Amino acid sequence: MSAATAALHRVGQSLWLDTITRGMLDDGTLARYFRDLHVTGLTSNPSIYNLAVKDTTFYDSALAVADVRRLPAEELFFVLAIEDLQRAADLFRPVHDRTGGIDGWVSLEVSPTLAYDAAATLAQAKSLHARAARPNLFIKIPGTPQGLPAVEEAIFAGVPVNVTLLFTREQYLAAAEAYLRGIERRIDAGLSPRVCSVASLFISRWDTAAATSLPASLRNRLGIAVGELAYKAYRDLLASDRFERLCSFGAVPQRLLFASTGTKDPQASQSLYVDALAAPNSINTMPEKTLLAFADQGRVAATLSAGGGMADSTIFAIERAGVDVAALGDRLQRDGAAAFVKSWDELLAVIAAKSRQRGA
Repeated sequence: MSAATAALHRVGQSLWLDTITRGMLDDGTLARYFRDLHVTGLTSNPSIYNLAVKDTTFYDSALAVADVRRLPAEELFFVLAIEDLQRAADLFRPVHDRTGGIDGWVSLEVSPTLAYDAAATLAQAKSLHARAARPNLFIKIPGTPQGLPAVEEAIFAGVPVNVTLLFTREQYLAAAEAYLRGIERRIDAGLSPRVCSVASLFISRWDTAAATSLPASLRNRLGIAVGELAYKAYRDLLASDRFERLCSFGAVPQRLLFASTGTKDPQASQSLYVDALAAPNSINTMPEKTLLAFADQGRVAATLSAGGGMADSTIFAIERAGVDVAALGDRLQRDGAAAFVKSWDELLAVIAAKSRQRGA
């Protein structure tokens, strides 16, 4: 057992793993993290699967099956990913049941090529949710302006959603608005408002993007400040009359999730963002390397303030140093969507090549 992960658990923050491979399912690694490190969920994305399929042999035998090899690469990916995530969902199912659906989730992303096509995103989200057939599996939909209508419609249709690729407080609030509208429409239609969702705010990419523009005293502080601002907005929303009304009908919060919390700066602590973003009623999903570093050396010295802490003054100093934070946030979302498409294309090419090779 890890004292650091236990402390995070006591704070009220869920600790999720931002990776999955068939290897960690087969050899019991994920079960050990669940048992010993308080990991109660996980997330996946095209970049994660691209590395898992390309750099390991975990999927080679599955790709050798003749019936499977005849499938298009995209369909073959979803077959493999759904099998993995069903197994992970079953592992976390006791947590999901014990917490009334608040915790114990896994996530599967729609094709990132659909990030700017709301209708196609919604259709695939419904299809993947039905195929996975697990109550604790989120469908990840990007929080781009074109993706948000799909988020609202998916929530209205009863599909649990992980809204991904959020970078700014304003993008988070737009995702929260889409969720709330979906729930309000369900109530108006006489449907159950208990459809779960999380909003995934990316952290470390801020500091990577701004590093060369800032003095040493301000480096590795922007991502945390943005997290603080979003957390304040999240807590304000939970305390609002609008959300209290939805709660009276049985709705649950769309939880704020801190994503991209692996440290990119080799000079900084590997658990920098986990230490700094400990926050009640939230989630931190982290890479395996970050999980192990936090479990070994991390510390929860304080928790985020619902009032935003020093975030405003930090942002002010960073903007005075020449960083346009709002413009950077918009660029990070566009770049993030493009990076996922690149990983997706590479993933499908690897799957197609391995499938042909195994069939030769």
